[in-house]
Amino acid sequence: MKASSDQLPQLALPRNPGMDLDMNWVRAVQANTSAIERRCASLSGRRSVKKAHQAAWLLKAITMIDLTTLSGDDTEGRVRRLCAKAAQPVRPEIMATLGMEPVTTGAVCVYHDMIETAVSQLKALGASMPVAAVSTGFPAGLSPYHLRVEEIRESVRAGAEEIDIVISRRHVLTGNWQALYDEMRDFREACGEAHVKAILATGELGSLRNVARASLVCMMAGADFIKTSTGKESVNATLPVSLVMIRAIRDYYDATGYKVGYKPAGGISKAKDALVYLSLIKEELGDDWLNPHLFRFGASSLLGDIERQLEHHVTGHYSATYRHPMG
Repeated sequence: MKASSDQLPQLALPRNPGMDLDMNWVRAVQANTSAIERRCASLSGRRSVKKAHQAAWLLKAITMIDLTTLSGDDTEGRVRRLCAKAAQPVRPEIMATLGMEPVTTGAVCVYHDMIETAVSQLKALGASMPVAAVSTGFPAGLSPYHLRVEEIRESVRAGAEEIDIVISRRHVLTGNWQALYDEMRDFREACGEAHVKAILATGELGSLRNVARASLVCMMAGADFIKTSTGKESVNATLPVSLVMIRAIRDYYDATGYKVGYKPAGGISKAKDALVYLSLIKEELGDDWLNPHLFRFGASSLLGDIERQLEHHVTGHYSATYRHPMG
């Protein structure tokens, strides 16, 4: 396998500035559920990569993971260990056998009160990936509005370079697209230079058509990424939802020329699932989106399974899970 020093290319991508809310476009958006499900059902059966090609794709997947801890019992020690894992996600001997230079994950994602710990730890490790913070009353998004906006500002001041906000689901469920647009614009403005990922909580939006329309409205309001889930809903990232959101991104790019990122989150824990998502991105959006500036996995356990698959590739044996701890 060829060594590479650019697993995390520093692309100068213009941010999505958003646009005026176009209700004619929003109302015209539909979703053919049966066709979407047929397309997604064909993915895992038609696309397969093996051996060195699979290892290369899995290493690419690692560079697109937002390594995440969002638990009520998070401690500074846990976050420091997570940062260490993000800075060195695969054991050096495996990378050496593969003939690859070190990689890092795409980001570290934490609650607000762990931002400073994560920022300082990554700096101490000499790691350059950003810290992402969940915000706006995550996961329900039901705290007072002014507090949600101020929470974003506080997280940016604490050092977060990316903010994962949650939208008000009721705006989607009641078809109040103007309210959703105004909310997203306020959140985008509060982020300043920090990139904003809009979490749609797709499992709570009722229909794929609602997912498509909410995706479009959030992009019109200036979202840098659209994200499926908080990981706390009963239904999180799925392939049908992903296809709907990806095609909304494609339509927005065709109309405006601005590239918006995509982040599936929740329930993606196996290396084989990551490969399916990467193939979907490649086929629907193209190679430009296969980098951490435009695609991320929101995951914690996914990295461990990928590392197990890479060890199997170099040794021929599967290792125990405890050999690949998060820190």
